[in-house]
Amino acid sequence: MSQRDSGYERKERDLYETPEWVTMALMPHLPTTDCVVWEPAAGGGKMSSALSKIGFDVTASDIDSGHDFLERGCPRPFRAIITNPPYELATEFIQRALSLVPCNGFVAMLLRTDFDHAKTRANLFANSPVFSKKVVLTKRIKWFEDSKGSPSFNHSWYIWHSQHSGPPTIAYGP
Repeated sequence: MSQRDSGYERKERDLYETPEWVTMALMPHLPTTDCVVWEPAAGGGKMSSALSKIGFDVTASDIDSGHDFLERGCPRPFRAIITNPPYELATEFIQRALSLVPCNGFVAMLLRTDFDHAKTRANLFANSPVFSKKVVLTKRIKWFEDSKGSPSFNHSWYIWHSQHSGPPTIAYGP
């Protein structure tokens, strides 16, 4: 099966703002909403705003505002990292997040649904004791509000929880 062109120019640094419904689809699958969350690829703040509405205390940062997640830590203590990482840096974002999250914390990343299929990423999924859940979105994300075309890719939330035990589970969102 071949990929098709979306008809849009790729955005610099993969700045695709996450629609609110996508963030809301993650919420039933998280261990808590009562904690400090770091959103390190915040862009214009759509996901941060949705996380705040839910009740998270959000620290937002972005490379465009001078805070490079891969180089610097969070400006304050946090329990979770939730983000839609730049596609080209997704593996690095996951590895960095897992190295920074505290022992009672969790990480949630929005990625293409087939992101866990690569043999080179087995350490993040099949061989990771903290990989706890994949939440497959059953609707495709429309990244451009004015778009009349159909989205090209399926996406899922991937969750790692430092206190997870057992095999990961799979769930389906809207």
